[in-house]
Amino acid sequence: MTEQMIPPPLGGCRSAPVLKQRGQREVFCGLTGIIWLHRKMQDAFFLVVGSRTCAHLLQSAAGVMIFAEPRFGTAILEEADLAGLNDAHDELDREVATLLARRPDIRQLFLVGSCPSEVIKLDLNRAAERLTVEYAPKVRVLEYSGSGIETTFTQGEDACLAAMVPVLPKTEARNLVVVGALPDVVEDQMLGLLDGLGIDTVHVLPSRTIESEIAIGPNTVYALTQPFLNETHAALERRGARHLPAPFPMGEEGTTAWLNAIAIEFGVASETFETVTEAPRRRARQAVAQAAQQLNGKSVFFFPDSQLEIPLARFLTRECGMTALEVGSPYIHDAIHGPDLELLAAGPQISEGQDVDLQLDRCREARPDLTVCGLGLANPLEAEGLSTKWAIELVFTPVHFYEQAGDLASLFARPLHRKEILGVAAE
Repeated sequence: MTEQMIPPPLGGCRSAPVLKQRGQREVFCGLTGIIWLHRKMQDAFFLVVGSRTCAHLLQSAAGVMIFAEPRFGTAILEEADLAGLNDAHDELDREVATLLARRPDIRQLFLVGSCPSEVIKLDLNRAAERLTVEYAPKVRVLEYSGSGIETTFTQGEDACLAAMVPVLPKTEARNLVVVGALPDVVEDQMLGLLDGLGIDTVHVLPSRTIESEIAIGPNTVYALTQPFLNETHAALERRGARHLPAPFPMGEEGTTAWLNAIAIEFGVASETFETVTEAPRRRARQAVAQAAQQLNGKSVFFFPDSQLEIPLARFLTRECGMTALEVGSPYIHDAIHGPDLELLAAGPQISEGQDVDLQLDRCREARPDLTVCGLGLANPLEAEGLSTKWAIELVFTPVHFYEQAGDLASLFARPLHRKEILGVAAE
């Protein structure tokens, strides 16, 4: 720890009682992860096996230009398929053959299951194995579920990456794997920092192309950049890789702690660490301080949505001067979220899962200055006079590492600034 870092709280939230509720939930479809994954993986194609509703969701969520040819599509179940009059596997094989003939640039094909009952009955795993044999070695075919019935929208990425882990080659070499999809510009910043620390055996999952093949083995250590990768975390451990627990790289403090965990693992000298991180840390602190003027002294309430809630609460309370009233997350995994919970000072209610009506009652009673929630709750709460921030925006916006720290704080400051301006105008 350096002298600029805020000391950890005397009592963190890692061992705090967790309110666990199971009831009606506000969730968004896991197919949404395709929107950022298809941009990240340049030689991949995501073929959703689903209904016309799935196709409309992807098109509207992506906002794809009509002149672009996206790397995702939908194998739509028609009435005959739903009635069981056609062999769905034959139909799927035909769709894949047509797709690969038209798009010879595809090297990785993901069959993504959705929630119609006829899709659930399909054995997409067997289909992926059959198609891999048919199209290997040019195309690798994998499958995962993006169903929105029981998952949060960020779990689509988790399911995708978890499906990739078992087929990655084995290695005995010592290497670092950074896990989680980041915008290319943010990934380049991260790789530049790691290179400055002298760590050159670095791979990123997911990689931009299949040629950047990642290998996993007993000498592999991995660091997560996203807090919603529970299944991927488990899959990597099954392959013998070892997790480097650390706060997530959001804000100056989180980024420094994340990098420091890697630096310690690879024996980087403290002087080297300070030299490499000093300038970007200073820029991050200055940017956050400017944006946090609107946030200091304000309260925040997190509904469970993206699984980013715990590291974001740590950032807002420790770097922006906010008070967290409740921090709700769909799932809490101690090995993943524990380091951030340790830094989150005792006080807020930590909740896992959701009974949305009961949580709405707590939010209305608390009257927070800012409520972070899903799209379905934002407008009703705004109508009741509460300022809100859409949780999904925090997934689609670059928010990781030093250069984005000020932007992250600004995302939360804007709703409060807007409310202030509207209040002045109303007067």
